[in-house]
Amino acid sequence: MFSPFSSFAAQGIFSFLEKMIYTLPVLLIAFPVHECAHALMASALGDKTAKYQGRLTLNPLRHLDVMGTICLLLFRIGWAKPVPIDPRNFKRPRLGMAITALAGPVSNLLMSVLSVFLLWLVEITAVFPFSVTQTVVTFLLVSAQINVGLFIFNLIPIPPFDGSRVLALFLSRDTEASFYHYQGAAQLVLMALLYLGFLSRPLIYVEQTVLQGILSIFALA
Repeated sequence: MFSPFSSFAAQGIFSFLEKMIYTLPVLLIAFPVHECAHALMASALGDKTAKYQGRLTLNPLRHLDVMGTICLLLFRIGWAKPVPIDPRNFKRPRLGMAITALAGPVSNLLMSVLSVFLLWLVEITAVFPFSVTQTVVTFLLVSAQINVGLFIFNLIPIPPFDGSRVLALFLSRDTEASFYHYQGAAQLVLMALLYLGFLSRPLIYVEQTVLQGILSIFALA
């Protein structure tokens, strides 16, 4: 899921059209990588459901959700089509679900690191004309920031986010059942907190902290 808490959106230095020109291509890469990571991990742990349904691919058409894409274009919050997973195929279902869920956000973190690495290469090689370099640098910065945002946002421990599957690993069966029973209400509260800014501000702070950490690894911060 892509959320409006991204500080790229909050900076106000780009027009809406400029934001979308950079954001949409990044998401067309980030969403498939995220969902394919789920499918790949599930397959490695013994569940071939996603593989048999053609989701073990980076083709964005296999992962995009129509309504999620429309909401993304109109409201800057959207989602991809969830990867089908049957935990009964895992030797340890709860652990398998947690690891499979974690694979998605981790893939986004790795994509952010890759984007910053490519940015570092562009900075030290200067092989492109100035105008092209500026475009490439902006695209890679947006890619790094959005992927960090997806990494953090999907780790929120509320269903249906991936973080809820990780948290469920540490809950009793009864507590887990109650946890998912009230997921609808929890999602409404989450959206309200994001809309009102109570949650978006701390998320932006965490996003910037993580991004600055990655940039500093390559001496770009």
